[in-house]
Amino acid sequence: MIEYDKIERAIGENWYELDPALKARVRADCPAEDIEWAEEKLSGFGALVGGRIAENADVIDASPPRLERYDRWANERGTVVHHPATLDSKSALWASGYVAGFEQEAKMRGRPVPAVVLAASNYLLSEADTGMVCSLGMTSGVAGLVESYAPEDLRQELLARLRAPSIEDGADGSMYLTERDGGSDLGYTVHCTARDIGDGRVLIDGEKWFCSNIDGAAIVMLARPEGAPDGPHGLGLYLVPRELEDGSRNSIIIRRLKPKLGTKSVPTGEVEFHGALGYALRPRGDGAGDPGDFGGLNRMMEMVNGSRFGVAMMGLGIARRSFLESAIWAHHRRAKGRLLVDLPLVREQLVDLLVELEAALALGFECAAANHRDDGTRLRRILVPAAKIRLCRLGVEASSFAVELHGGNGYCEDWGLTRQLRDAQCHPIWEGSENICALDVLRAIRRDAAHEAALARVDGVLERAHDEPSTSEAAGALRRARDRLASSVESLGGLVDPDWAEAGAGRLAGLLVKTVSTALLLDQALASPDDCRADLVALRYARRHFGADTPFEDAIAALAGRQLLSYQPIDRPLAEQAAA
Repeated sequence: MIEYDKIERAIGENWYELDPALKARVRADCPAEDIEWAEEKLSGFGALVGGRIAENADVIDASPPRLERYDRWANERGTVVHHPATLDSKSALWASGYVAGFEQEAKMRGRPVPAVVLAASNYLLSEADTGMVCSLGMTSGVAGLVESYAPEDLRQELLARLRAPSIEDGADGSMYLTERDGGSDLGYTVHCTARDIGDGRVLIDGEKWFCSNIDGAAIVMLARPEGAPDGPHGLGLYLVPRELEDGSRNSIIIRRLKPKLGTKSVPTGEVEFHGALGYALRPRGDGAGDPGDFGGLNRMMEMVNGSRFGVAMMGLGIARRSFLESAIWAHHRRAKGRLLVDLPLVREQLVDLLVELEAALALGFECAAANHRDDGTRLRRILVPAAKIRLCRLGVEASSFAVELHGGNGYCEDWGLTRQLRDAQCHPIWEGSENICALDVLRAIRRDAAHEAALARVDGVLERAHDEPSTSEAAGALRRARDRLASSVESLGGLVDPDWAEAGAGRLAGLLVKTVSTALLLDQALASPDDCRADLVALRYARRHFGADTPFEDAIAALAGRQLLSYQPIDRPLAEQAAA
């Protein structure tokens, strides 16, 4: 149970210990041999991000990175200068093992890090600073590509730095993906060229328009080899070091940093390449395959697909932080002689935000756990873009609500909520806008029949809910939603005009999100028969999205709202009264 009235502010608290839904998910998804280690690791990490990192985040936002392009003699310098708070946060996070995915501890324990721990650490850090997640999270993505595709003479030395235990010995990664007329159609908007000079080395010329973590030591980027065909098949993937072996700067010019709305802790800017040395990232050995397909885009998408899930967790983290700030405020602020939490309309809104948050958390962590389920590849294939849509949009909705709930104070920069709102608006754009993700859901259905895996997951829950009277209403709503989703997918087969199918992709993705989320909440309710709190969360969500338009008949927030918000166990009599 969380006693919000005893918490003065979110910063300074242990955010893992304040999140019972996350703790329950970790216990549910961790192998038994890993639970003790995982909880200890995440509790320490929750204290770090809720304290030191969160305190630094507001300082960094007010003092973002700046570019010193020239020295006093007007020589090209191209140095990004960071506030000491940025360096302190990076150092602490690197030392925690976060940047290397806790790999050192995995080696010592002789066991892999559970996927739920990696997802939870990203989620917790996102509550403090999603820009920091971006800047440091790219390093693990770059390391994965280096391990798989870098030349042998480069691979081991660079991997050791990318996965070093401290920032002093480490090298961070960057991703330069977008050019001036960029967007999502990368096959036709990449104009950087790569001239082969032998031994897998190239010289790169051109510009990149959005370069994230612009001062990283190891850059991954797309370019078109000289003589390669137009289109996506003619792209190569390259590793470009910021510094050459002799310590001199590579032929890269940082033109400027972007004046962004938010996520200011990660420097993003424009870069020019003038014969910059790069190394081809391609399969080692004979590289067998289609000689006309350079494979760069497919290899880059290995990193982007992981990043897309990471961005979804950023939105989820901001939603959680916004809920926590709102819940604390509502238990301290008074209006009309009562605490905000006791004002009926405010309590309704807080309960609905909580329910949406728990549904989003279940969906996000289902993506993390998908590979351990039957047909997990297809399940993850369809759920990641769907989760990206919902979780990032929820971050915007929740942060906007938190600002409004705090009134004029919330609108002021020194209360910290404006940064959450500014940062949140970035995530629906990063790694695929909502439109692109909706089309990706459609593509997963048409190319991989991935909807079959999602429907099977829903059907498994419905089978278990068959004889449970406490969840019968939510199960009934889920069954109708499941049939509607299946029917909608089936109707795609009769659409000859592809534009007509694309026009409905957003609605189809939304129906998928609501149906699967209802199933996941119901699954949690079935797993905790002695606590009816999960029953009410699942029921409230099902009623919001699939029930009749009868808001005055729902008494869940009125009768059990305080218990739901504080994660207090709810007994059967109260649950039945609230649900009636």
